[in-house]
Amino acid sequence: MNLFYDILKMVFTCSNLIKNRKLHPKLNSKMPDNLPPMRFFSRKLIKPTDLNAHGTLFGGSVLAWIDEEAAIYVTCQLGKGNIVTKFMSEIDFVSSAKLGDIIEIGMETVKFGKSSITVRCLVREKFNHETIISIDKIVFVHMDKHGNPTPHNILEPANE
Repeated sequence: MNLFYDILKMVFTCSNLIKNRKLHPKLNSKMPDNLPPMRFFSRKLIKPTDLNAHGTLFGGSVLAWIDEEAAIYVTCQLGKGNIVTKFMSEIDFVSSAKLGDIIEIGMETVKFGKSSITVRCLVREKFNHETIISIDKIVFVHMDKHGNPTPHNILEPANE
């Protein structure tokens, strides 16, 4: 029964975040109306294998999760695959997570280029929403079958 209430609480919280476009203050710039707000799609339970020598979340683990989540998000936004990570801006490790914490990874579309798409990322603790990591810019490029950048011809998200 607790799981049912937890799921209801997550749905309510996520729908309010989307409806009210509440973002982390660092990421609070006005977005074009045709772009979806920050969405939190995946959650991770911090396990012993995710920890560094200090007993906190290993940065390499969370960066791998971010890259994977961002690639999935961008593929859904474009409605097609064949993308590669081109660039990540400064990675701001604001705080850390510890064993047993649940974190969530949020993505927000920043802009569509000719062959690229740029997203923002926020990783936070699930229950108190304390920011763990923020990345202002992750750029993906759409590639042709020969590995060359090619226009994706998308001007707005294909999926949310």
